[in-house]
Amino acid sequence: MNKLRVAVLFGGRSGEHDVSLMSARSVLAALDPKKYEVTQVGITLDGEWLTGHNTLDAFVSGNIKELNRVILPGDPSHSALYELQMPTRPKEQQDKVSKVAGRDHGEVIKKLADIDVFFPVLHGPFGEDGTLQGLLELADVAYVGAGVVGSAVGMDKGIFKDVMRANNIPIVDSLLILRSEIENDLNTVIENVEKLGAYPFFAKPANLGSSVGISKCNSRSDLGEGLLEAARYDRRIIIERGVGKVREVEVSVLGNEDPQASVCGEVLPSREFYSYESKYVDGTSGLVIPSQLPDQITDKIREYAISAYKAIDCAGMARADFFVEDDTLKIYLNELNTLPGFTSISMYPKLWQASGMTYSELVDRLIELALERKRQRDHTQHRRTA
Repeated sequence: MNKLRVAVLFGGRSGEHDVSLMSARSVLAALDPKKYEVTQVGITLDGEWLTGHNTLDAFVSGNIKELNRVILPGDPSHSALYELQMPTRPKEQQDKVSKVAGRDHGEVIKKLADIDVFFPVLHGPFGEDGTLQGLLELADVAYVGAGVVGSAVGMDKGIFKDVMRANNIPIVDSLLILRSEIENDLNTVIENVEKLGAYPFFAKPANLGSSVGISKCNSRSDLGEGLLEAARYDRRIIIERGVGKVREVEVSVLGNEDPQASVCGEVLPSREFYSYESKYVDGTSGLVIPSQLPDQITDKIREYAISAYKAIDCAGMARADFFVEDDTLKIYLNELNTLPGFTSISMYPKLWQASGMTYSELVDRLIELALERKRQRDHTQHRRTA
């Protein structure tokens, strides 16, 4: 049986570049070499696509000089990876070109590999927000995860919240603010935020994940600093009202048109909230899997997770994050992550492991779902026929 040719994409231009490298290592380790022929493609912070010997290790070490540039044309008649190669020329001439131009503009394009499935392991803008998915759609290739719409809506916290409200899925009170409003009149913005209720508030970039740029604001001065911090990462900022003492509950969703939800897990943050550091740096946050909440609450959480997944036309996978008030057990959906973390301490694979699916089985299933989604797209007629 021929091996499936899989291209794993990692790195990227967002603030979650390093998280992506951690996730990619776990995914690459789970791809059975008996089943898959794997091509590693790293994307730099400047957006260059690179490949070569041990691409991931080169990205982690920062030694990427020996890697070659690759491109994926947005042309369905050439849906393969192409390598940009330096033409053969004397070393003295190569050095001269390098010093003058930085790049050799005489590069030649050579087909590197046909790819059956692209596996993006990218988080945040330019990877999880529908932009990469648009390129993959133009190239007419199979890829793991949600499509353009699901990715874009899942990424943008402001639009996502509007869709949840329209589908009667409970969310925390929030306010969408533009960076320009903060720059023009910060005091008025703060006054408008305070109309939501009492402190604390959470300031978040609308289009970022992994808790990057998020601040818990316990006072007016905190709020001003939190707004400025979030505005570093996005032109759209979400402010959410704090909901008192809550339990943070997560559930993994898997599937295309008939998605399934895993058991629920509970996060026990080691810091004031589930921050970037507690997720990826010190790994000190505790996880309780399955959650110790009553069955009727976890059943409702899983129901909301699937409803939200379908509402944004998600596919492949997503991790749904919830708040549950400690005293009332009231449920709030916080967000849906369409390309959740795949590190060794990430909740998405851990929840499926607790539900009876190993990491390798999960990766296999995601690839199957990508191929299934591609078959559905192939059945779609794009032109009117006589």
